[in-house]
Amino acid sequence: MMGLHWLGLIAGAMLGLIVSVLAAGALVTLIVTLRVGTRFPPQGPFIEVDGGRLATIEAGPKASSKGTVVLLHGASANAADPMEGVGRRLGESGFRVIAFDRPGYGWSDRIGGREGASPAAQGHAIAQAIGRMGTGPVILLGHSWSGALATAIALDHPEVVSGLVLVAPVAMPFSAMPPLPWYYRLALKPPVAWLLSRTVATPLGLYYLERAGRAAFRPQELPGDYLERSRSALVLRPPTMLANLEDLIGLPAALAAQAPRYGTIAVPTVIVSGDADAAVPSTRHAEPLARIIPGARLVLLPGIGHMVPYMATDALVDAVEGLAVRIGATGQAPVAP
Repeated sequence: MMGLHWLGLIAGAMLGLIVSVLAAGALVTLIVTLRVGTRFPPQGPFIEVDGGRLATIEAGPKASSKGTVVLLHGASANAADPMEGVGRRLGESGFRVIAFDRPGYGWSDRIGGREGASPAAQGHAIAQAIGRMGTGPVILLGHSWSGALATAIALDHPEVVSGLVLVAPVAMPFSAMPPLPWYYRLALKPPVAWLLSRTVATPLGLYYLERAGRAAFRPQELPGDYLERSRSALVLRPPTMLANLEDLIGLPAALAAQAPRYGTIAVPTVIVSGDADAAVPSTRHAEPLARIIPGARLVLLPGIGHMVPYMATDALVDAVEGLAVRIGATGQAPVAP
């Protein structure tokens, strides 16, 4: 009887500790969420689409003879990431530039909820927004996770695409996550994931934010102002943390479904990747993708890691400029608004 009594006390103490940790995490999460939202408010117009609205950041002239470049960001990011890396330079060179917060990121609604995690679903919303903005066909520049998104739009909504610039793209099928311990599998269950995203995920994310940035830039150094310029802390808000997890978990199946169609992409395409990218190795994604998309041009950057928009901005601007010339030569030039 005494043994059961002590077991009950220990179990009660552990439960109390767990509740205390979750409560403290929830308080920190609330404070961080409020501060991040105040520090990084919306920067551009919202575009209404079916099921919600998408947030944008814009640069460059509204009416451009060069046409429009639409920037699509990777995982754990928002529209400011590609805009501050390469977007403003493209605007200065005469392009109209529109960067979207993907559904569930930045200030965009999570259109479709969990069902909106796939590149195809997000591509439908972004294609609709492009159509409603009246830009005519655009050059899509997709970085990292959005390599899958940009190709999905080109496959499913070719009428809005004049060309593709795929930057360190995740696009080729890869194995799903290996078998996970039971506690990880439990954490990924929707109710538990929802609870963790609103309690401990934000404090942990805040602790690791700079480390994650350093890992993304390797072998280059993390720029001192990157976290501020890219508004990286927006990912720490609970709905975005959950959306990011859903997008990453669902990506292997989505790529397996869309990759067999890459050979039907008909728009001019350039693929730009660093040969020192450890996060998305060019040998697994950029190089095989370039062999599949008809007429795709591959640009491999010696010594450059994953963050091409920041570490090889000139080369990326040159790639976009060259693609625009190529599009004009084929008679597929974007229509200026």
